[in-house]
Amino acid sequence: MTSSSHDEAQGSETHGRSTQAAMRTEAAGSQEAQDGTASQELPARELFKALGQSLKPDLLIHALTHRSFAHEHEGMPNNERLEFLGDAVLELVSTETLYKDHPSMNEGQLAKMRAKAVSEDSLSAIARSKLHLGQYILLGRGEAESGGSDKNSILCDTVEALIGAVFIEHGIEGARKTVHTLVDDTLAEVATEGPALDWKTSISVKARQSGLGQPEYRMAVSGPDYAQVFTADLVLEGTHSVIGHGRASSKRKAQLAAAEQAWKALDGPSALKALKQEQAEERELAQEEQSKQEA
Repeated sequence: MTSSSHDEAQGSETHGRSTQAAMRTEAAGSQEAQDGTASQELPARELFKALGQSLKPDLLIHALTHRSFAHEHEGMPNNERLEFLGDAVLELVSTETLYKDHPSMNEGQLAKMRAKAVSEDSLSAIARSKLHLGQYILLGRGEAESGGSDKNSILCDTVEALIGAVFIEHGIEGARKTVHTLVDDTLAEVATEGPALDWKTSISVKARQSGLGQPEYRMAVSGPDYAQVFTADLVLEGTHSVIGHGRASSKRKAQLAAAEQAWKALDGPSALKALKQEQAEERELAQEEQSKQEA
């Protein structure tokens, strides 16, 4: 190992130890504050307040340790197992809440509401607005430098890991309290979203009810492998007009954006009339072509 590489590795190890020590001190100080033996306002205390539960220092560190940090510090566990556990607890409690709160909804409606409420987008928004979580996550140097503390996927996974940690320390009742604290607002919001709950299903239903063909998504991908951009153009079967366009970092998000735009386009009577006219003209052209071939 070169001198510079050795110094870098040593610096990373020192950084890791100091970060862990700081987190332990903050968590311990927060625990003491809750017991009335300390009054200092520490960052970990604010996190525990937002969660509605405290955690032992080592368990807190475990829940906040991203795999990139663990990779740089041999023998340190990452939070992926806690994330797996927290995901299951989150799904159970959110399902239970929706089942009780919406007795008239069928299984399909409840499933869509739950999927939206506990999606990566929703949980990462909760991580930012309620937990201010990015500042606490332990990341490897490369991940930290690339903005990992504000990546939706990392924020979402860490929320789930914290829920898993709460379950380990406080059981299902403690975890249920934390999930309600974090997610109840979102569960209430998705119940009022109507077509926005699932734009792809909504545009399919609207097209069918309007007597139009089903949506087709024409996809294109651009950019390097590490930063691909997906574009989706939505056309209805039997027409050529693009009525929805989406551009995003994933195929799913691009299609959702296109479906939303298309749904809103079909909501206008003039667009609907034009599409029906185009569809009728396409049928006539197809019939004429078929007649020529038969002749």
